[in-house]
Amino acid sequence: MQLAILTFDGYNELDSLIALGILNRVKGWQVSIAGPAPRVRSMNGVVIDATIGLEEARAADAVLVGSGSRTREVVEDPAIMATLGALDPERQLIGAQCSGALVLAKLGLLDGVPACTDLISKPWVVAAGVDVVDQPFFARGNLATAGGCLASTYLATWAIARLHGLDAATAAMHYVAPVGEKDEYVTRALRNVTPYLAPALT
Repeated sequence: MQLAILTFDGYNELDSLIALGILNRVKGWQVSIAGPAPRVRSMNGVVIDATIGLEEARAADAVLVGSGSRTREVVEDPAIMATLGALDPERQLIGAQCSGALVLAKLGLLDGVPACTDLISKPWVVAAGVDVVDQPFFARGNLATAGGCLASTYLATWAIARLHGLDAATAAMHYVAPVGEKDEYVTRALRNVTPYLAPALT
């Protein structure tokens, strides 16, 4: 199973890297940071190597669009948006974290689909014609959005549940949850995600 987390300059570390850590709890999965350049710098100056390019990410079984301080620049970049135009919820899971919802909106993937995002990004997503809901997670079919940095746990839980089942999602969340609060964290994640689970991709 191939998964890609789209990560651009100005990325939010919590959005991309928390999801990366949780998704990598599933044995046999290849989870990649996908960037428009070989290296990307976070909003706080953390530089990481992209393991694949955006072109390769288009073929992944699941693609999560990370958030960041420069997302409005990303959606104004014709080359990036042309590359991402090949994303297709008919054949792959597509999720977005916080301002990543703006990318999906500009690609036309959220037409008629409500979305979650963070409070700073909300006006931009609304201006793009999307109904923003006041909750941490929402999904319809193969599209999902999460709002708030720590809601990245819900996006990862959803992706694992859809592609590998609830038991795998539960195990991954249980591993990363704080000691002494594991049941509470797992229960919260499943409560937010399970109402939106659809049949697994084939």
